[in-house]
Amino acid sequence: MDKIKVLHVVEALGGGIYTYIKDLTIFFGKQSNLFDTTIAYCGKRREVANIDIKKELSNGVSLIELDINKEISLKDFKSIYELLSICKSLKPDIIHLHSSKAGVIGRFVSLFYKKAVVFYTPHAYSFLRKDISYLKKEFFYYIEKYTSKFFGGTTIACGDSEFEYGKKFGKTLLVRNGINIETISNKFKRKKINNKRLVIGIIGRISHIKNPWLFNNVAKNNPDIDFLWIGDGELRDAITSQNITITGWLNRENIFDYLNQLDIYIQTSLWEGLPIAPLEAMAFQKPILATNIIGNKDIVKHGETGFLFTNENDIQEFINILKDHLTREKMGKLGLERCMKYFDLNKNFTLLKNIYLNSLHINTQKN
Repeated sequence: MDKIKVLHVVEALGGGIYTYIKDLTIFFGKQSNLFDTTIAYCGKRREVANIDIKKELSNGVSLIELDINKEISLKDFKSIYELLSICKSLKPDIIHLHSSKAGVIGRFVSLFYKKAVVFYTPHAYSFLRKDISYLKKEFFYYIEKYTSKFFGGTTIACGDSEFEYGKKFGKTLLVRNGINIETISNKFKRKKINNKRLVIGIIGRISHIKNPWLFNNVAKNNPDIDFLWIGDGELRDAITSQNITITGWLNRENIFDYLNQLDIYIQTSLWEGLPIAPLEAMAFQKPILATNIIGNKDIVKHGETGFLFTNENDIQEFINILKDHLTREKMGKLGLERCMKYFDLNKNFTLLKNIYLNSLHINTQKN
């Protein structure tokens, strides 16, 4: 059987999507007898500027740079032309689109390149953003609705809430985001947790989506606790509290070193798809404090693996509860169990592999 050519189109290799794509290529790299994987991406994210992407991704994966802008503009026609040219040259059997912008452009291109099965993963619908106006949210909502209606394709939702939204627009399947639990758990060093003061932290870009203002206020209200932002970003100046340390951009190994130091992981996001970093924290047996939004609420089981909050007043109550070491330990263990049950990368990517094969009517029993 000829190898199945899969083209992944990514708006930008940054943040959680970068981790997702990296893990995906490693998984499908082990399926090299079945799949030939190509990543078309826009490399305009500062957090990956100093990373050798070719070394980070699995051997055998091809990379093609594609100029896709985040915002809508006339340059989108250039992106459409470039992607259509890539499709005609590569001749993929499957096109998998990642993020809203790639989803629109890729499904439009599929009108002219009809030889591929098309899948689309939003990784957080654009109309859920909190940094845009109501009218713009409505505009993005109807773009999603009518792109699905007129251009087709199957949505692969990355989380349960995204799945519920996707079903409103068209055919949708659920393949939860996941992590390699065994590999990440091996990075967990319990002996390194010997803090004189409680340490609460987050991983990610200091950007609007992560709500650094809330993180900063929580730190100001808890001067007896140390806070850690593992990452960097354009809103670094929003972090002013004296008990917050910003690590700057780090490689994966150093990120895990800092994650080991945390007593509690906090996710202050305003919107999400299904974030990867809290899953990694759960694999490190950290209780999670998270905003009660799509994505976060698909991960955290309130009162068991951590707490979901809707406003700043709730947070203080939950931090006080988590000051108890035994409570943190119990929730951390339950979090690891939940992660193993629902967010195991190998199980979830195996499901994705079978979706690919079934879409081409290939007998998965033989593979």
